[in-house]
Amino acid sequence: MAPNDTTQPLTLDDFPSRTYDKLRYADTDRQGHVNNALFSTFLETGRVEFLYSPDDPLASDGASFVIANLNLQLRSEITWPGTVDIGTAITRIGNSSIQLLQGIFQNGTCAATAETVIVQMNDESRSSHPLSEATRTKLAGWQIHQAE
Repeated sequence: MAPNDTTQPLTLDDFPSRTYDKLRYADTDRQGHVNNALFSTFLETGRVEFLYSPDDPLASDGASFVIANLNLQLRSEITWPGTVDIGTAITRIGNSSIQLLQGIFQNGTCAATAETVIVQMNDESRSSHPLSEATRTKLAGWQIHQAE
């Protein structure tokens, strides 16, 4: 299934990178479900797993990744206790940026999706910094191709 095909729900299996977060009681709000502010934290967990892996860093020396755009779609509530699974895929690799598609799941149900644009920034000049060929090759391993 193509991840942007709205006729079929996303599943965790649609994503090449997968991780999880444990839910805490303190994550809940007055309505008894996980506060929507935590959804951004779950997305961070998913992208940091591969962007900043200590065993295989992707950022060039003297550069780091920053969010340029984040579009979050809340689809259902998440409840405590338990865990959430986070799926991450790359949908576009640009000159100095990448676009991610992420899904947050609880008990197999997609609770949120997000599209995020991440830019590699030169730490000194604070301007965009081109991705190296080695980084582009590594990123291609997490890339999915969406149907038009």
